[in-house]
Amino acid sequence: MLKKTPFILTLLLLVQYGILQLLRYFPETVETYYSLGLYPIISKVSRYLFGWVPFSVGDVFYTLVTIYALRWVYKNIRRLRREPIGFLLDITASVSVVYFLFHMLWGLNYYRMPLHASIGIENDYTTEELITMTERFVKKANAMHRELGYADSVKIDLPYSQKEIFDRTKNGYDNIEADFPMLSYAPVSLKKSGWSLGLTIMGYSGYLNPFSNEAQVNNLIKTYKFPVVSAHEIAHQIGYAAENEANFIATLTTTNNDDAFIQYSGYIFALRYLVNEVARRDINKYRELICTINPGILVSYKEMRDFWDSYANPIEDISKYFYDGYLQANNVSGGIKSYSYMVALVINYYEDRAF
Repeated sequence: MLKKTPFILTLLLLVQYGILQLLRYFPETVETYYSLGLYPIISKVSRYLFGWVPFSVGDVFYTLVTIYALRWVYKNIRRLRREPIGFLLDITASVSVVYFLFHMLWGLNYYRMPLHASIGIENDYTTEELITMTERFVKKANAMHRELGYADSVKIDLPYSQKEIFDRTKNGYDNIEADFPMLSYAPVSLKKSGWSLGLTIMGYSGYLNPFSNEAQVNNLIKTYKFPVVSAHEIAHQIGYAAENEANFIATLTTTNNDDAFIQYSGYIFALRYLVNEVARRDINKYRELICTINPGILVSYKEMRDFWDSYANPIEDISKYFYDGYLQANNVSGGIKSYSYMVALVINYYEDRAF
């Protein structure tokens, strides 16, 4: 005889899935009542509970859950022949609980309004607009490179420890809070991941634990991107689930940071996206633009590529394949490729703003 609880929880999994499919058509409702209503309370409570802990509570939680799951399978594997339906229902019931917690604690943010709509800008652009903005970012990045006291050919290394970068990251959020109150960030829960090697092998710079609401940064990254990754994970933490939107918010907060080195990291981060988009649209213009970028900036880009190339492995490709599927299953229609939407946000936001 089937147990009632696993059966009911499995049915509720189907109900949850159906509700999420409906929510795709009501982003304003999700934005108002969840992303700007319930979620900020959940997020702050989680960060107050776990933010002060010096290590990643979420990493410990994942480790314990993995051990428990493997132990459960080991102890129950013989049931698969004896009562296969009951065995599978126990699994789907557990998935149902995790699925519910994931979406209530964070995942419903995938169904909120797109960022360009909520801040009132367009989400498309012409090639001419792209080239003009790229030239502006080249000029700004080159100027900052020199203002920091470095020769054009010299790569800039950030003069801070990772903890010091964490401490400085919140300043960028504070500086834009008046214009973007929904990006208010307090308290802080930003940590190095204890699984940094695993993250690197899978090809990721960081992640947000949706259950503990801790922003995790891969501490093996020791390049210009560390401040940007930190700001990016905070963007996830305050409810912006889409990667492209988190990238834009990271650009916005780093370029508005009081610290010049962190500003510089934000400008060259955005510049790389712009230049790559030019390459996709006009390869000859791309080659022309590359020659105008300070060689020291290009060395920073190469250092980042070399870092990831040194860890290249088949697991990364498999991981990215599944992550792409995960994004598409969570209302990100373009999957990983949708990251280029960040270029549209940068162009339309900065178009009428001096920098």
